[in-house]
Amino acid sequence: MDVFLFIPCLVEHVLPQVGEATALVLRRAGVRPVLPEGQTCCGQFAYKRGRPDLVRPLARRFIELFEAAPAVVCPSASCTAMVRRYPTLFAAGDPWRDRADRVAAKTFELGEFLVDSLDCPDLGARFPIRAVLHASCQASRVLGVGDRTVRLLEAVEGLDLVPLAHPERCCGFGGAFSIDYPEVSQAILDQKIDDVLQSGAAAVITAEPSCLLNIGSALAKRGASVRPLHLAEVLAGGES
Repeated sequence: MDVFLFIPCLVEHVLPQVGEATALVLRRAGVRPVLPEGQTCCGQFAYKRGRPDLVRPLARRFIELFEAAPAVVCPSASCTAMVRRYPTLFAAGDPWRDRADRVAAKTFELGEFLVDSLDCPDLGARFPIRAVLHASCQASRVLGVGDRTVRLLEAVEGLDLVPLAHPERCCGFGGAFSIDYPEVSQAILDQKIDDVLQSGAAAVITAEPSCLLNIGSALAKRGASVRPLHLAEVLAGGES
């Protein structure tokens, strides 16, 4: 089975190891990842800025690239959620709306695809480390797929998941939120980092690249040795 791999901007330009790990994990799950050339941004930032006029051309481009896919897999809940909003960008009766509906229906976040579509919660991964899980707002509250991440991690040999004092806490990024309200964003992030450090974990795992970047940068600024890891990197067993 072929699946088309949608690589978010942050992964392509800042976290390429996450894209490589995602492809490896999909191959281990028995599917062949196909990377369409000419991918662009999903338009999420412009959408959150109230500029659907800027998002529509990006949505059309995405639809043209991915509508032939049996399934589309993305290692980001927020970008997956944006694709699922594409139908709302077009009026009823617009042919693009029907095309957007079809693409949105077959676009999945990585963990969601592995557990729900492939019924493959155990990939035989081994990653011995004591870690905490940061559940992203988009995965938990928008897509409602945060429990898939938990199922996948529970099956990883050697992984010792310890609880956070406040597991529901946002990391404070929120895309444009961190730009518009930097002081509030930083305060939220500080609370998250305090939780991570107080847990005694050696790593923090998340399935959202933007959270990974935000938390990882904050840990580095504090001089902490805690490793920021994406779900795909853990499932790949550190082999990406």
